[in-house]
Amino acid sequence: MDTINLSNLAPQKGSTHRKKRLGFGDGSGKGKTCGKGGKGQRGRSGFSLMTGFEGGQMPLYRRLPKRGFTSRKRTLGKNTYSIVNFDQLSRIEGEEITIEKIKEAGFIKSSAPRVKILAVGELSKKISIQAHAASKSAIAAIEKAGGEFKLVS
Repeated sequence: MDTINLSNLAPQKGSTHRKKRLGFGDGSGKGKTCGKGGKGQRGRSGFSLMTGFEGGQMPLYRRLPKRGFTSRKRTLGKNTYSIVNFDQLSRIEGEEITIEKIKEAGFIKSSAPRVKILAVGELSKKISIQAHAASKSAIAAIEKAGGEFKLVS
Protein backbone atom coordinates (compact mmCIF):
# COMPACT_ATOMS: atom_id res chain seq x y z
CA MET A 1 0.00 0.00 0.00
CA ASP A 2 1.26 3.46 -0.88
CA THR A 3 1.60 6.20 1.67
CA ILE A 4 -1.25 8.68 1.80
CA ASN A 5 -0.48 12.17 0.53
CA LEU A 6 -2.39 14.99 -1.18
CA SER A 7 -1.85 13.55 -4.64
CA ASN A 8 -3.66 10.26 -3.97
CA LEU A 9 -6.47 11.30 -1.60
CA ALA A 10 -9.97 10.40 -2.79
CA PRO A 11 -13.37 10.03 -1.12
CA GLN A 12 -14.58 6.54 -0.33
CA LYS A 13 -16.39 4.75 -3.17
CA GLY A 14 -20.12 5.54 -3.11
CA SER A 15 -19.81 8.39 -0.59
CA THR A 16 -20.13 11.20 -3.16
CA HIS A 17 -22.73 11.84 -5.85
CA ARG A 18 -22.98 14.11 -8.84
CA LYS A 19 -25.27 17.08 -8.24
CA LYS A 20 -28.75 16.91 -9.73
CA ARG A 21 -28.77 19.09 -12.86
CA LEU A 22 -31.99 21.09 -12.81
CA GLY A 23 -33.85 22.13 -15.95
CA PHE A 24 -32.23 19.73 -18.43
CA GLY A 25 -35.40 18.38 -20.03
CA ASP A 26 -38.45 16.51 -18.81
CA GLY A 27 -36.67 13.18 -18.95
CA SER A 28 -33.99 14.24 -16.43
CA GLY A 29 -36.38 13.98 -13.49
CA LYS A 30 -36.00 17.64 -12.58
CA GLY A 31 -36.84 19.38 -15.86
CA LYS A 32 -39.34 22.12 -16.70
CA THR A 33 -40.15 23.57 -13.23
CA CYS A 34 -36.95 22.22 -11.60
CA GLY A 35 -38.75 20.75 -8.60
CA LYS A 36 -40.39 24.06 -7.63
CA GLY A 37 -43.92 23.02 -8.63
CA GLY A 38 -46.19 25.39 -10.52
CA LYS A 39 -46.34 29.16 -10.50
CA GLY A 40 -46.44 31.36 -7.42
CA GLN A 41 -44.23 32.99 -4.85
CA ARG A 42 -42.39 29.78 -3.99
CA GLY A 43 -41.62 29.08 -7.65
CA ARG A 44 -39.74 32.34 -8.22
CA SER A 45 -36.00 32.80 -7.95
CA GLY A 46 -34.77 34.65 -4.87
CA PHE A 47 -37.74 33.47 -2.83
CA SER A 48 -37.32 33.64 0.94
CA LEU A 49 -39.92 33.23 3.64
CA MET A 50 -40.01 34.85 7.06
CA THR A 51 -39.82 32.35 9.90
CA GLY A 52 -43.30 31.68 11.25
CA PHE A 53 -45.09 33.00 8.13
CA GLU A 54 -48.44 31.25 7.63
CA GLY A 55 -49.60 32.59 4.29
CA GLY A 56 -51.21 35.76 5.62
CA GLN A 57 -53.01 33.98 8.47
CA MET A 58 -52.20 35.46 11.87
CA PRO A 59 -49.05 33.54 12.87
CA LEU A 60 -48.95 31.34 15.94
CA TYR A 61 -46.45 33.52 17.81
CA ARG A 62 -48.91 36.44 17.52
CA ARG A 63 -52.04 34.39 18.30
CA LEU A 64 -50.75 33.07 21.63
CA PRO A 65 -50.97 35.28 24.73
CA LYS A 66 -47.73 36.77 26.02
CA ARG A 67 -46.85 35.96 29.65
CA GLY A 68 -44.33 37.36 32.11
CA PHE A 69 -41.70 39.99 31.63
CA THR A 70 -37.94 40.40 31.94
CA SER A 71 -36.66 43.12 34.21
CA ARG A 72 -34.08 45.38 32.61
CA LYS A 73 -32.25 45.59 35.94
CA ARG A 74 -31.40 41.89 35.79
CA THR A 75 -30.07 42.08 32.26
CA LEU A 76 -27.94 45.19 32.84
CA GLY A 77 -25.66 43.34 35.27
CA LYS A 78 -25.40 46.00 37.99
CA ASN A 79 -27.62 44.09 40.44
CA THR A 80 -27.00 40.62 39.05
CA TYR A 81 -25.83 38.11 41.63
CA SER A 82 -24.29 34.69 41.33
CA ILE A 83 -26.05 32.56 43.93
CA VAL A 84 -23.99 30.31 46.22
CA ASN A 85 -25.65 27.91 48.68
CA PHE A 86 -24.43 26.39 51.94
CA ASP A 87 -24.13 22.92 50.43
CA GLN A 88 -21.65 24.38 47.90
CA LEU A 89 -19.71 26.25 50.59
CA SER A 90 -19.28 23.07 52.63
CA ARG A 91 -17.27 21.58 49.72
CA ILE A 92 -14.66 24.38 49.90
CA GLU A 93 -11.62 23.66 52.09
CA GLY A 94 -10.65 25.99 54.95
CA GLU A 95 -12.47 28.25 57.38
CA GLU A 96 -11.77 31.50 55.48
CA ILE A 97 -13.87 31.61 52.30
CA THR A 98 -13.37 34.47 49.85
CA ILE A 99 -14.92 35.25 46.48
CA GLU A 100 -11.71 34.09 44.78
CA LYS A 101 -11.97 30.67 46.49
CA ILE A 102 -15.60 30.34 45.38
CA LYS A 103 -14.60 31.20 41.78
CA GLU A 104 -11.75 28.65 41.86
CA ALA A 105 -14.22 25.99 43.06
CA GLY A 106 -16.38 26.81 40.00
CA PHE A 107 -19.56 27.74 41.88
CA ILE A 108 -20.05 31.20 40.32
CA LYS A 109 -20.24 32.47 36.77
CA SER A 110 -17.62 35.01 35.84
CA SER A 111 -20.29 37.05 34.00
CA ALA A 112 -22.19 37.98 37.19
CA PRO A 113 -20.29 40.75 38.97
CA ARG A 114 -21.55 40.06 42.51
CA VAL A 115 -21.94 37.04 44.85
CA LYS A 116 -24.87 36.34 47.19
CA ILE A 117 -25.00 33.62 49.85
CA LEU A 118 -28.30 31.77 50.44
CA ALA A 119 -29.18 29.41 53.31
CA VAL A 120 -29.98 26.41 51.10
CA GLY A 121 -28.58 23.21 52.56
CA GLU A 122 -26.77 22.56 55.82
CA LEU A 123 -23.85 24.54 57.20
CA SER A 124 -21.77 21.91 58.99
CA LYS A 125 -18.65 23.89 59.90
CA LYS A 126 -17.60 27.23 61.33
CA ILE A 127 -16.70 29.55 58.46
CA SER A 128 -15.72 33.15 57.91
CA ILE A 129 -17.06 34.27 54.55
CA GLN A 130 -16.75 37.37 52.39
CA ALA A 131 -19.44 38.19 49.80
CA HIS A 132 -21.40 41.08 48.32
CA ALA A 133 -24.71 40.01 49.89
CA ALA A 134 -26.39 37.29 51.91
CA SER A 135 -29.93 36.48 52.97
CA LYS A 136 -30.92 37.19 56.58
CA SER A 137 -31.36 33.48 57.26
CA ALA A 138 -27.88 32.77 55.81
CA ILE A 139 -26.23 35.38 58.05
CA ALA A 140 -28.11 34.01 61.08
CA ALA A 141 -27.02 30.42 60.28
CA ILE A 142 -23.38 31.46 59.78
CA GLU A 143 -23.33 33.28 63.13
CA LYS A 144 -25.15 30.40 64.86
CA ALA A 145 -22.42 28.04 63.65
CA GLY A 146 -19.79 30.33 65.20
CA GLY A 147 -18.61 31.96 61.98
CA GLU A 148 -18.82 35.48 60.66
CA PHE A 149 -20.05 37.19 57.48
CA LYS A 150 -18.07 40.10 56.02
CA LEU A 151 -19.77 42.38 53.49
CA VAL A 152 -17.63 43.21 50.45
CA SER A 153 -18.49 46.44 48.67
